Amino acid sequence: MPPRHVLAAVGVMVVWGMNFVVIEKGLVGVPPLVFVALRFMVVLLALPFVARPDVPWRHLLAVGTAMSLGQFALLYSAIAVGMPPGLASLVLQVQAIITVVLAALVLGERPLPVQVGGVVLGLVGLAVVALGRGGRVPAVALVLAVAAAASWAVGNVLVRRLALPGGLGVTVWSAVVVPLPLLALALVVDGPARVSHALTHLSAANLLSTAYTAVLASLVGYGVWNWLLGRYAASTVAPFTLLVPVVGIATAWLVNGERPNGFGALGGALLVLGVAAVALGPRLGVSRARSAGSGAAAGAPPAGLGRQ
Repeated sequence: MPPRHVLAAVGVMVVWGMNFVVIEKGLVGVPPLVFVALRFMVVLLALPFVARPDVPWRHLLAVGTAMSLGQFALLYSAIAVGMPPGLASLVLQVQAIITVVLAALVLGERPLPVQVGGVVLGLVGLAVVALGRGGRVPAVALVLAVAAAASWAVGNVLVRRLALPGGLGVTVWSAVVVPLPLLALALVVDGPARVSHALTHLSAANLLSTAYTAVLASLVGYGVWNWLLGRYAASTVAPFTLLVPVVGIATAWLVNGERPNGFGALGGALLVLGVAAVALGPRLGVSRARSAGSGAAAGAPPAGLGRQ
């Protein structure tokens, strides 16, 4: 991968990592479900410019319900009830671990031993984070953040099971399921008066945050990301996502003074190592298989690869 493409991947990770603090700042004065609806209303403005994937509508709506509606409704709600954005950027990465577990149960994909170890290590790290959260992080906020990660993981498995093409088209067209259901739910949860007041009294911070999350994080971020995935193997591109919690925690530290305690730092390190093992496991497996086969007869198939 040439340096300019590496910079592009790192740039996307910076945008995605900073996104958590941007969401927190934009939530002031706006109910979380309304704020998610606003984000995807802006995303849907791209519909005329993005071709609809040639897949059944029910498949698009199923993926959108998990990846967009479920994930972000839960994530925004977690931050709204007290989940620090830096910690949220870390906990959300447990989606990689949950994806491996769900893929094994639902799709029959056999994880590599290093990935199994990564799942265990990541879960231990998450438990340490939970135990060390102290009184400043409500339990419900942590539960909502983990639920957001689980919803994202369900979306990942649906994409594989339904054989949806990866790309910006799925991101944009699957978002049609988000705004109206969330606005209707917000009317029930928050009441018509609060929803109406929020929509008619949007501040500059609300609008800038919506623009950042919709345009930069969703459209530009996924556009560049899918372009990279179209040019390089997923095992080359995917490990860059490990930078997201690093940027998220650093941004929260600089902007909010959010510093993890000892338990949080230890648990976070274990969680990131676990996610790294899950993300890099297939690549390590291929490298070992190639090394093992280098002395064999030319054309001999590599052995010992887990099903991916």
